[in-house]
Amino acid sequence: MDTEPPATPRPGWVPPLPYVAMMWLASPALPVGGFSYSEGLEAAVEAGVVTDEPQALHWLRGQMQLTLARSELPAACAAHTAWEAADLDALRTIQTWVLTTRETAELRLQTEQMGRSMLDWLRKLQPDHPALPLAAQFDPAPAWPLAFALGGLALGLDAEQTGQALAFSWLESQVQAAMRAVPLGQSAGQRLLAALVPDLPTAVAQARNLQHRMDDWQSFSPMLAILSSRHETQYSRLFRS
Repeated sequence: MDTEPPATPRPGWVPPLPYVAMMWLASPALPVGGFSYSEGLEAAVEAGVVTDEPQALHWLRGQMQLTLARSELPAACAAHTAWEAADLDALRTIQTWVLTTRETAELRLQTEQMGRSMLDWLRKLQPDHPALPLAAQFDPAPAWPLAFALGGLALGLDAEQTGQALAFSWLESQVQAAMRAVPLGQSAGQRLLAALVPDLPTAVAQARNLQHRMDDWQSFSPMLAILSSRHETQYSRLFRS
């Protein structure tokens, strides 16, 4: 049972400086359970697709370009704009797209669980935030990209900054998953970050270009879907996806 007191800010709470807020949102200490998901990487290791550092680099770069930049990031950037405008119809449209494009049960459960946990954290952090009544109208709770966007807005970030935080959060989580699943050492993990961090601005720029063009969003990744499906019945697992 969680015995910690709620993280309710004092009256008149002021959001932190943008770079601090970005680090806060991207932190693995955020209580959303991101550490428990590999997003198909563990199944790729089991199948022999990823067995060493170069293959991990290839896998992560492909995931960033083919799914993150064309799916999660544009959805989050678009959701940030919708939260800011209190546009419930737009938010529901984004939510429907996110949930219907999760190709396996475990990927859908991940986005639902992480979104729900993010919303719980935000309710404790800023119980009077004006967007929370909108969020309460969702059943299930806002999916992960929408909830992360609300977190960015609540901490005073714009859509660009929120996208950068989400991109780095995803990358660090995936590198940590590779370190545990392949496995790789800490130095290898740092080499992966060094190789992939320069790709993040391009991914965010692509997402920002797509955020108002939902017809061009894309989550089509057949190998990931197959591996994720296999992972659901994999005999031995460290991760929930």
